This record gives sequence, structure tokens and C-alpha cells, in this order.
Amino acid sequence: MSHLIRPNELHNLIKTAEPIILDCQANLTDRTKSQQMYQSEHIPGAYHADTETDLSSEIIPGKTGRHPMPSIEQWQQRLQKWGITQQSEIILYDQSNSMFASRAWWLLQWAGITHVRVLDGGLAAWKSYGGETTSKIPELPAPSTLTIRVQQDWLISADELLPLAENSLLLDARALPRYKGAEEPLDTKAGHIPGAINADFTRNLDVDHRFLSRTQLKQRFKSLQNQDAVCYCGSGITACHNILAIAESGLPMPKLYAGSWSEWIVDDSRPIATGIEGEPL
Repeated sequence: MSHLIRPNELHNLIKTAEPIILDCQANLTDRTKSQQMYQSEHIPGAYHADTETDLSSEIIPGKTGRHPMPSIEQWQQRLQKWGITQQSEIILYDQSNSMFASRAWWLLQWAGITHVRVLDGGLAAWKSYGGETTSKIPELPAPSTLTIRVQQDWLISADELLPLAENSLLLDARALPRYKGAEEPLDTKAGHIPGAINADFTRNLDVDHRFLSRTQLKQRFKSLQNQDAVCYCGSGITACHNILAIAESGLPMPKLYAGSWSEWIVDDSRPIATGIEGEPL
């Protein structure tokens, strides 16, 4: 089964079922933008999933990256707030390229919630299809009593990362100039984790910000067929996009270094590399 849903499929699903729809629109450079985007326009009935407050926990200066993972208890409470159960069918979307929706997708999968799909192309694709939007905020449902059981082995810590680099592919989802250390618009240090290969997440998409076909994605990530992989990015957002693309290709899901580059650099003893290592994917 695909992890993606097309706008026409969502339109038909809404007519025949009652999926829980989460709006994940956000902006990495403006942490306040998510709420504004949702209030301005969203798919009717969609609840707001804020990247900063719902899909992340509080930043601890000098310890965490820009988007720390929510605790198990925090994430369970968020899911209960949206009325989610193990049987719920959940649709996620953001404005277009699915980077924020992919973070929500990964968190739900991590929590053992499996009936989850991402709207391919996001709100932009929905509107191009002719889908209705609204600024009306729906009432939250009665909270569920969901208990989650997370997949602890899906995560890897900074301390575990370097020893694994020799036997695993470490994929950096950021744009090539950030990976190389040529520029760094968001974090205080430039470069990448030693041993990492650049795998810019935008290369999972076509010109309309929709995912490539399963065949194309499998070709892109063919080097993972016989090797374990770990994904990271700037703060644990776009790494999930690569994980979704890899899962959509039919390959095993890589581990996630959730703290990513913005956490890696808070410890001055951790090594930093610049330039290009290996062949970018």
C-alpha cells in the first residue's frame, strides 16, 4: 500500500469515510507562521498540527537541535487530542512539498499508527485539483484513550552515530551548498557529519512538488538495497521526507538521527566535515 494519496483519491475518501486530516503547513524561517497559514486556508475539517508545538518539544539551548522530538507522553497526548485511535485513517498535508507532513507521518508510524498517508503535492495540489478550502476552524473531537507503543530502534543518538558511519550509509537531506559548508542560513556552524553523503530531499520530487514514481525512487536509493542507512538533516524535518521516499520505494526504512545537524553542532567536540564525500544521491 502506498504511503501517499492523490487529491482525487482524498476527495473520494472524504465522501465515503471520515478520515482524520491534519494540516501541517509551516515555515522553517518563521516559527510563528504555521498557525497563520492554517487559519488563512485549510482543507475543511482539518485539524492543525503545528511543527513547533505539536510535532516538536521545547528547545533546550546547548543541548537540543531546532526541532527536538516530542516525548512519548507529549506525542500520545497530541494524538489523543485529535481523537486518533489505532484504527483511525489519517491524512497529512502541508503547503506543497510534504516536508512537514513527512515529519508527522514518521512520528505517527513511530507511535505504531499505520493507517497514515501524505497528500502528494500538499494543499497546492488539492487546490489545483479543485478541492475546497476554508478558514473555518473545526471543533476538536472528543479525546481518544489511545496508548502508543513507540519503535525505539528507529532512532539513533549522536553518540551512536559515528561508530555506525563505517558500516552504514549516512544520508544528509539538506541542499548541497549547506552539506558542503558553503552556506548555512539556519544554524551556527556549516558543514556535515563526517562520512555523510548528500541526499537532498527535493530530489524525491518532480517539478510540481509531487513524489517521483516508486520505480524512480527505488532507482535513486538503489545503494541502500544491501546496506543499512541513517537519515538526518538540519533539525529532523526533511530527513523524514527521505525516509518516506525510501519506504515508498519499497526499501526498508532507515533509522533517524532526529536531533540532526542543529543538535550535532551544540557539542564542540563533535567533528565537522566540509566539501563533498562520495557521490550525492
